[in-house]
Amino acid sequence: MNTGLLIIRLVIGLTFAGHATQKLFGWFGGYGLKGTGGWLESIGLKPGYLMALLAGLAELAGGLLFASGIWFPVGSALIILTMLIAIVTVHGKNGYWVTQNGIEYNVALIAISLGLALVGPGSLVL
Repeated sequence: MNTGLLIIRLVIGLTFAGHATQKLFGWFGGYGLKGTGGWLESIGLKPGYLMALLAGLAELAGGLLFASGIWFPVGSALIILTMLIAIVTVHGKNGYWVTQNGIEYNVALIAISLGLALVGPGSLVL
């Protein structure tokens, strides 16, 4: 069981942290703070640069804490909060399926984060 929890934590947490580096540094095909900030401003979230920085930092901290199992409830909460904000500001109006830019991915991450928060990170904490 503990190995299974570790695999889930690592894949979800490091993927989430990877999304953060797209926003913060432009890695993995991302747009960096300037590009992400411009997009956020275009959808009404101002100041865009600050919002991109805050979102990126929350995603990075949440992902790394989730993956490591350290301060696990905080990491889970940051992932859940970030995904709820994404649903409210971007994806909610598009329905459920990710193929229409809907909430499918966000809901899956919320379910995984909440489920593991209720179970705990397991004994294999980094």
